[in-house]
Amino acid sequence: MNKPIIIFGIGKIAEVVHYYAVNECGFVVEAFCVDEAYRNVSEWKGRPVVSTEELVQKYPSQDYDAFVAVGYQNLNRLREEKCNLLIGMGYRLVSIISPTINTQQNIVYGWNCFIMSPSLIHPFVQLGNNVFVWSGAVVGHHSKLHDNTWVTSGANIAGNVEVGKNCFIAINVTITNEVTIGNKCFLGANTLVSKSLVDKRVVISENSKALNVDVDTFLRIFNIK
Repeated sequence: MNKPIIIFGIGKIAEVVHYYAVNECGFVVEAFCVDEAYRNVSEWKGRPVVSTEELVQKYPSQDYDAFVAVGYQNLNRLREEKCNLLIGMGYRLVSIISPTINTQQNIVYGWNCFIMSPSLIHPFVQLGNNVFVWSGAVVGHHSKLHDNTWVTSGANIAGNVEVGKNCFIAINVTITNEVTIGNKCFLGANTLVSKSLVDKRVVISENSKALNVDVDTFLRIFNIK
């Protein structure tokens, strides 16, 4: 039986994680935790908000597990830092995996992973620690995503792909078969990656250009009703 959990964070990411933890995965969230400098409320979602500095005293690690629910700031290094902090304090970090994605039995994933429905994770996929996969993403067979990586909604990762540590894969990115992505890479929205990347590469697609016409004129010219 799972222990009650403490969620680190009280922002929008924490709100989404809290929803899945409680409503889909059956976790009991006992409290929320943030660093004292950011604790501007004493209660959130009907649960206490405590500072990191007082966490162990109020919620001992032998009685509670934890989950770090912060975003991809600085290529996920903030979330990585807070994971290491809580582990150092003795907490076991759980993973929150939506049961509606029908995870294959041969999928391997580490601690502090979050997989939102309706993602599609193929057989023989390996996810490291602290990997977030947002709704609508596809991770193809035999692919491996290393620690502290974020895969955003609608991203498509083909089969036998390897993604390094601390990467950010934005909305609607496509990575083709057997491509290797180095550590600390940033792949912007709508980009296509068909060749392997070394560490610290940035791939960005240009924005679609706005037409030089206002919407009313556009509708009239093209007879769109």
